[in-house]
Amino acid sequence: MKVLNKRYLALIVAAAIGVSACGSDGKDGSDGEDGTSPLPPTVDSSQVTNVKVLTHTLEEGLVKFEFEVTNEAGLLITGLEKANAEVAELTEKGIARSRDNFEGEILGGSASEASEGASLTEITAGHYEFVAPMASVNSATEGLIRLAVGGGDNIAKSRYIIVDKSDKIHTTSTATCHSCHTDYAASHLKHPSYTAINPEGETDLVAGCMTCHGNIARDDGGYARNTMQKIGHINHQKFEKDFAPSNCYTCHEKPIETVYSQQTCIDCHDTANVETTTLAATFDAFNNGTDMRLFHKQVSERATLREVHYTKTSAPYINETLEWDNYPDGGWCTDVALFNTEGETETQLNIATLYADGTLTYAGAYIHGYQNDSLVGRPSPRGADQYIENIDGSRSICYPHLDGLDTHYRLADLTASTRVTFKQQDEDGGYDGVSLTSYSDVVDHAGLKTQAFERRHSVTANSCTTCHTNETNYHKNGSYNEGGKDCVACHNNGQDRKAGFSAPGFGPMVHSMHWGIGSKDSEGNANSATKLNAENCVSCHADGIDLNAIPNQFIRAKAFHPTEDGNGDATKMASPITANCFACHNDDSALNHMIQQGGSIDEEVVADWYTQPTSESCATCHAEGKSYGIEKFHIFERSF
Repeated sequence: MKVLNKRYLALIVAAAIGVSACGSDGKDGSDGEDGTSPLPPTVDSSQVTNVKVLTHTLEEGLVKFEFEVTNEAGLLITGLEKANAEVAELTEKGIARSRDNFEGEILGGSASEASEGASLTEITAGHYEFVAPMASVNSATEGLIRLAVGGGDNIAKSRYIIVDKSDKIHTTSTATCHSCHTDYAASHLKHPSYTAINPEGETDLVAGCMTCHGNIARDDGGYARNTMQKIGHINHQKFEKDFAPSNCYTCHEKPIETVYSQQTCIDCHDTANVETTTLAATFDAFNNGTDMRLFHKQVSERATLREVHYTKTSAPYINETLEWDNYPDGGWCTDVALFNTEGETETQLNIATLYADGTLTYAGAYIHGYQNDSLVGRPSPRGADQYIENIDGSRSICYPHLDGLDTHYRLADLTASTRVTFKQQDEDGGYDGVSLTSYSDVVDHAGLKTQAFERRHSVTANSCTTCHTNETNYHKNGSYNEGGKDCVACHNNGQDRKAGFSAPGFGPMVHSMHWGIGSKDSEGNANSATKLNAENCVSCHADGIDLNAIPNQFIRAKAFHPTEDGNGDATKMASPITANCFACHNDDSALNHMIQQGGSIDEEVVADWYTQPTSESCATCHAEGKSYGIEKFHIFERSF
């Protein structure tokens, strides 16, 4: 730990002895009546209190700080009466700060201006010295030092500042915590006001938390009953779907090279009812340089399986040799091929062989209508597919001729999506295996290529896997990877589903299931995503939202409002921005506003519906940068 912070000391000394950048010509000044420079303006109150730490030193039994305090306008604050500081000490068992009444060795310490032997002195206007007595502290103390000043009727309390901390003192980071919590200081979770910043004003969330929630619990000499590892490992296990606490990479983006106590492992293993008889040997090996993240192989194996395989999907093509009992002969096919990239040479695998031995549980395809870079449904009849195993190991998935089966798709081009699913790696079964999805080029009804597959996807690649960490899939083998792009094969603008009581389109579904009308757990309570702040859109939309880029075409939807029989299953059309917004803003006043601006959620379906423009004008006022831009009411930027 640095004992003396000299970042601003040279400026202070220069000011004190009257040195300027140009030197002195020996002449009297003329700025003030007595030849001195005028004093800067000061205030004795603030709504925001900013602290610039100039120096800090650790001495026997005390910590001494010098700092400058300004208000929200940058004016120096005089008359400061409150300050408090804490030191959490780094020991062989990790970080800890004892309570004063602990009956044992006191670690670290805390003090305020009211503590016996403390002093808070205004050296010059806005420039203070705070002497914080802490009996257990000395010049060799390592750990965390935290400071806050102000409070009371006139001067607002400052943010907590991590003045200094030892290297590698924690294994997680603000960035990994904020990938889900987004901005803890602005949340409604526990102790948001304790969110700390570093001397440069950047959020230092983990260090701020560890000043109280260190590695040692209260009964053993720490401050809080919940240690940081318990908060991270135990309190983060209860998510609704497909979260694996053993996926260490979610929080620990860098190798974990030090663990202070086996209790860190025991807490998690006991909660998960995992055998711990070999834990001691594992722990010793780990602290000899092995990255602990590698011990949790289940998630690692799934990730590796995904990393070393990929699929290719051919553009739809006509095969006139096919026969069906209930449809005209001939049809459309697409081919899916599976590749392994391990080793020096890429190899194509035989899908039929892997299917026969149980390695694969699914290898199928859909043919979609495609219009304006959007999937607009499936003209292929459900359950009418045929499989053809090819000599090169690929599989052909074929459907009857599409023309005439559904006149809704006569103006749409065609594309295909395929999905290959590896068997679940544990005993849970179900649809939770590892799936690979790919999309084909786009062709017209003669089979001629018109373009490569494109789809506007406004979420980031790791949007879903930040929280859904177990490297498996949701249901029907849809993958969380690449921002859920695989889900679009079913949840697209043309499938008249009702997911999360929303329109079926990918955006409305995600909004509703995470933050809107469908965001309830199995017991009817708000789910984890809702608890993380509904307005924190940056979790998925890290690059913002361009409402002007949303195609002005209808999407198919089950009725948003229940029908008279209570089912609400009538197929309708909805305008896209309205469908997305209504998933969360779903009261009558919000809907009335959207309808007044041309939006709709329950238009009757017409022929060639995907070619029809809507009348919604939401982007006129709500596009980013507009008077009521979406960014003014939703968070699209991270706080670090």
